[in-house]
Amino acid sequence: MQATAIAQPNIALIKYWGKRDLALNLPAVGSISITLDALYTEVSVDLGANPASDQLLVNDVEDPDRLPRMSACLSRVIGEQRPFARIETRSNFPIAAGLASSASAFAAATVAAAAAADLELDQALLASLAGQASGSAARSLYGGFAELANNGDAIRLSALCDEHAWPLKVVVAITEPGPKATSSTEAMEISRKTSPFYNTWVQQQAGDLATARRAIEERDFATLAAIAEHNCLKMHSVMWASRPPTVFWSSATLRCLQTVRKLQQDGCQVFFTIDAGPQVKAVCQPEDMAAVQEALSQTPGVQEIMTTGLGPAAQLVRKS
Repeated sequence: MQATAIAQPNIALIKYWGKRDLALNLPAVGSISITLDALYTEVSVDLGANPASDQLLVNDVEDPDRLPRMSACLSRVIGEQRPFARIETRSNFPIAAGLASSASAFAAATVAAAAAADLELDQALLASLAGQASGSAARSLYGGFAELANNGDAIRLSALCDEHAWPLKVVVAITEPGPKATSSTEAMEISRKTSPFYNTWVQQQAGDLATARRAIEERDFATLAAIAEHNCLKMHSVMWASRPPTVFWSSATLRCLQTVRKLQQDGCQVFFTIDAGPQVKAVCQPEDMAAVQEALSQTPGVQEIMTTGLGPAAQLVRKS
């Protein structure tokens, strides 16, 4: 009746932005991501605690605002007639700050809920259920490089390369640790309805996915770097051209991009990507990680540096 699972956040190299079905939470475009290692969220689901209603604690603090989405996630996994649950989540990185904390939380919650209810669900079904709670959560059910396909009436995932086959490193520059002012879901809908660039973004995604997929297969860092940066900048351009515009970046975000460009000019194999938030993720070859970490840590406005390799799929850690 009680289970605990752990999941790592993932960052998209070819981004997902926009939904083609809001009710089913189906993405408008496919995406390719890397699952991280050192960052994680641990979620415990207790179906035997007998609370009067679902309870959610996030880092030891009750969180009624996030409770409805978490309750809906558990009901999709276990069924509407499930007992009320006590849910506890802990993350070792800032949440709601553009670091995919929702992805890791809902991925772990899906695995823990299934185990607590003694359900044997395969990885593909767990990914689909997690994706209905948070579009990017499906990708955290897979380790290394994963692709989320945009077809049919359900979320479909495939593994492209495991975390050991191409062990890249990621340096995360935290520029603003607090929660962002606009949620990703809200910003996506504003973009879909108002951005003049949105349709072009959707139309060009298949080409970007094919280029990245081939680069991963061939371990072609330069090609992956170029397409990942281009895709990232296109996604943010869609947001900036929306009405009202959505601008997640800070002045420190821009300074980090300048730092990455200088590192590239100096011969480092590194590229940037930025999700729906102000944090910059610098993906690099292992031999360049120390230089990237040092340069970003010295960039004005960077408040914290986190380093990580590529990580495994979400997994169950305890059950009782």
